[in-house]
Amino acid sequence: MSASHPYRVVPGPIGARRGPTVPRRVLVVAVEAVVPEGLARADVVVVAPALNSRLRRWVSDEDAARRRAEERLGALVARLRPIAGRVEGRVGDADPLLAIGDALATFPADEIVVAAGAEFSTARALDLVARARERFALPVLRADDPQVIAA
Repeated sequence: MSASHPYRVVPGPIGARRGPTVPRRVLVVAVEAVVPEGLARADVVVVAPALNSRLRRWVSDEDAARRRAEERLGALVARLRPIAGRVEGRVGDADPLLAIGDALATFPADEIVVAAGAEFSTARALDLVARARERFALPVLRADDPQVIAA
């Protein structure tokens, strides 16, 4: 008999179950500079993956990808600072799942929010959310998910 992992299923955002004095800890994966709603007073770490094409990654041409990630990171952090409790940011690996894993090693997030808009295709965003849910034992939501806004 195989039992499921006890931490795999977490109903809804953790923020709704935490006390009012303990801020939510949210990891925002900035694949685009989309500002998720519902992060008022949350402690937020933004990780911007240095997204790159396969060819450029294969030839180790990361400079332009890192510059774009830094710009995306700066824009999102600047927009979140007035509304969130505490905001930090960093550029992450080109693979968003590795970037999430690296960030979780130093930031014990309660939930992960993927900030993706129209430029990052809906199918790719849903795929990233699904793969992150499989890999990490945390709620993983898209920025436009109503659960993020309600939290």
